[in-house]
Amino acid sequence: MLVLNLELQNCPGNGVICSNMGTEFRYASFFETKRLLWLVASVFVMVLIIQYFGFPNVALFSSSKGQVAFIGSFQSGESSGNSIMSGNLTFASVLNTTATNVVHEGTAKIELSKTSDGTVKDSNVTTSEDTEIEDKFLSQAVESNKLPVVESLGKTSSLSPLQVAHGSEFIIPTPNVTSENIFLLDKPDKYDIAHGVGKAIEKPGPVQIYPAPPTDHSCMKNIPVVIERSDRARKSVASITQMNYMLQQSRTSFCSMKPRWSSVVDQVLLRAKALIENAPLLQSEPGLSAPLFRNLSMFKRSYELMEKILKVYIYAEGERPILHSGPLGGIYASEGWFMKLLQENKRFVTKNPEKAHLFYLPISFRKLKVTLYVPDSHNRTNLIQFLHNYVDIIAQKYHFWNRTGGADHFIVASHDWAPAATNEIMSNCIRSLCNADLRGGFQFGKDVSLPQPNIRLETNPLAELGGKPASKRRTLAFFAGHMHGYLRPILLKYWENKDPDMRISGEITTASYLRYMKSSKYCICARGSQVNSPRVVESIYYGCIPVILSDNYVPPLFETLNWESFAVFVLEKDIPNLRNILLSIPDKKYKQMHRRVKQVQQRFLWHIKPSKYDVFHMILHSIWHNRVFGIRPS
Repeated sequence: MLVLNLELQNCPGNGVICSNMGTEFRYASFFETKRLLWLVASVFVMVLIIQYFGFPNVALFSSSKGQVAFIGSFQSGESSGNSIMSGNLTFASVLNTTATNVVHEGTAKIELSKTSDGTVKDSNVTTSEDTEIEDKFLSQAVESNKLPVVESLGKTSSLSPLQVAHGSEFIIPTPNVTSENIFLLDKPDKYDIAHGVGKAIEKPGPVQIYPAPPTDHSCMKNIPVVIERSDRARKSVASITQMNYMLQQSRTSFCSMKPRWSSVVDQVLLRAKALIENAPLLQSEPGLSAPLFRNLSMFKRSYELMEKILKVYIYAEGERPILHSGPLGGIYASEGWFMKLLQENKRFVTKNPEKAHLFYLPISFRKLKVTLYVPDSHNRTNLIQFLHNYVDIIAQKYHFWNRTGGADHFIVASHDWAPAATNEIMSNCIRSLCNADLRGGFQFGKDVSLPQPNIRLETNPLAELGGKPASKRRTLAFFAGHMHGYLRPILLKYWENKDPDMRISGEITTASYLRYMKSSKYCICARGSQVNSPRVVESIYYGCIPVILSDNYVPPLFETLNWESFAVFVLEKDIPNLRNILLSIPDKKYKQMHRRVKQVQQRFLWHIKPSKYDVFHMILHSIWHNRVFGIRPS
């Protein structure tokens, strides 16, 4: 139009001709603009059609078909506005994820890892069928849109969402703790009837069943994220420093679902929380070594309040063997011993559910698998359906589940399948899990990492304890075990028969295994098909410093214990440098850690009759702790 106006100004007395020229130009410009708009609209519609039918590598808007959003990342140490991000995968766990979750660019390739194993040959060692059906099971979960979907918010990223989803190599750096480094989770605003979510109850009334609504964690900000995408995604790991940061943030930002109506027990817990946060400062305490704890003062006050206040109601519904009984030997013994000792306990258990602060679902996930899983079926639908039916019974008969959506209920599960089996129906519950994997749904502030010993004698869980003093341990590092998972073959490739100080091998006899555990300085706790391994607790039992070689594994009782004071953490990528890492630890530091391993051992022991601060009480305390710090005023 600018050219046309100039031409009219320069027309020497011929206004009619110039006017016609302007009109023709104006019409031509109009039609060209209209054609351009039609072209843009056509391209837009084509992209929408391609997106709808799920063609790969095309992402314009969010979809619920297994995509993952990555909008931000941890920053590196650079403060410049144009600083390069050295890593941009953030971990988070989401509860009760449905198709209402918002996701963005980048289709994620989902992959389940497999089941962990025992130390040596044992009747309770995980069978090969455990590892064979994981991929099938996860694919079913993906199809039903029940996998967690997460957003991480931050500044700019040097990698696009598509690069992240398709496996660019990156590692999360230690975060700068700033307001920009806060994780937020996208949550549905309403209950989704299409996905079986019912209407909320506002007050107690006639007994009805209302399936749990999507989790309303409106104050959840710094919870780690959780989807395993590909082999390369294994390089996106949270270091022990970053896990400490995530835990710290969860204490101030995580809240469980708001109760639908108020209860006296909520006020009791809120008062307990205030007392714990304002605990008097302790420099030392008989029987408790301060360096072993994150905060000895808060732990002591919290434990005392638990002993004084806590009441647990155990549901009587259901029949054995799946409910009310569990294994007392082998690598799944923790869930059985906890169940047995809690059922026998008179201090914490109440017969009146109205007085309960917590509700225990007495399920043995090991016996659930043994009883209901059809060998070689590659299908766990019937196991999950059993859990659905059990919760339905509880919700129909009692109003407690409906009041909190299950947030004041808890499970204790040793079997590796428990996280995946409970991600939907029990996602609001506090879950004490051996398979405490940041990529598998473990959530700081809610879930608890369950200690996993290998109990060799049911009648005496303290058998075989002990080992040589620090000065007489001649072997630098020891590992022996089955070749489950991707990591152990790598460990053997680098260190089997390579150095006399490094006793690294496959399976050996039980006697040899125990001998080396009791005479080595460091015991390598390498992950199997899952992140957890009974070697972590076994090392402590035998006075050997645990070397945790399992990325994204949350160590047991992590919210309470200071693991860096008595254990070594090595990233999987550093296996080639393992010997140098261990040799770099000064002898004085080694002896100090060995002394602390012996001190912390008491926190991991199962007693036929529970004693103060033993593993039964420590597990119960961690569950109590997460309930107290996760509760929201009604």
